[in-house]
Amino acid sequence: MIHQLAAVDKRAKISKNVIVEPFTTIAGDVEIGEGTWIGPNVTIMEGARIGKDCKIFPGTVISAIPQDLKFDGEDTQTIIGDNTTLRECVTINRGTKALGYTKVGSNCLIMATSHVAHDCIIGDNVIIANGCGIAGHVEIGDFTVMGGLSAVQQFGKIGKHTMISGGSLIRKDIPPYVKVARDPISYAGINSVGLRRRGFSNEKIFEIQKIYRAIFQMKMNVSQALAYIEKEMLPTAERDEILQFIQNSPRGIVKGYGTGKE
Repeated sequence: MIHQLAAVDKRAKISKNVIVEPFTTIAGDVEIGEGTWIGPNVTIMEGARIGKDCKIFPGTVISAIPQDLKFDGEDTQTIIGDNTTLRECVTINRGTKALGYTKVGSNCLIMATSHVAHDCIIGDNVIIANGCGIAGHVEIGDFTVMGGLSAVQQFGKIGKHTMISGGSLIRKDIPPYVKVARDPISYAGINSVGLRRRGFSNEKIFEIQKIYRAIFQMKMNVSQALAYIEKEMLPTAERDEILQFIQNSPRGIVKGYGTGKE
């Protein structure tokens, strides 16, 4: 299943039914799970750990050393979950000693020419459209959809089930369950369509809407809104997740559209 024109180090651990197309290069400290397809002209470098049933398209480079001048050759990894697709010319750098790895979850789709920098953690079922740039130490939650040509500043945090419009420049953290759009990037409502597709009930969606109305539409600053939510709304997993995310955001969250409020 390995083409004779592929260059595969004999130390690489390649499972059953892996297809490696011609002109691909695979280094020695690499592990690849069953059923993965690796297209032509792919480069998989030291420290790559790739799961089962992945699809890796031409021109992709996985686990190159970080584009970080502090990197000093430490032994780090790039971890990719099962059933993830990396389209043409995606680049994913391995971690630095700060975290030790870069991780992309399972069932993800990263479209052509997007870049994932060192020490990022990307959850499961994430879609990143063409030409996105994700700087170092960024965290992206499960089921996030990121529009094409978007960029995330280093150390940014994006909550799960978020929808980010194309061409966004993300300098602030994005809490879970919301849509963000416009320029500058702003809250644009909750991701109700995505939540319904994933089985959230109307009652749960309404609960999340009430929380974000308090944060972005009532005449309170964020601290006042969080105190109001804690006092007036019953504790649920979603409520507590939103509160914890915002309370643990040192750079603050995106503003509400038209309010100027951070």
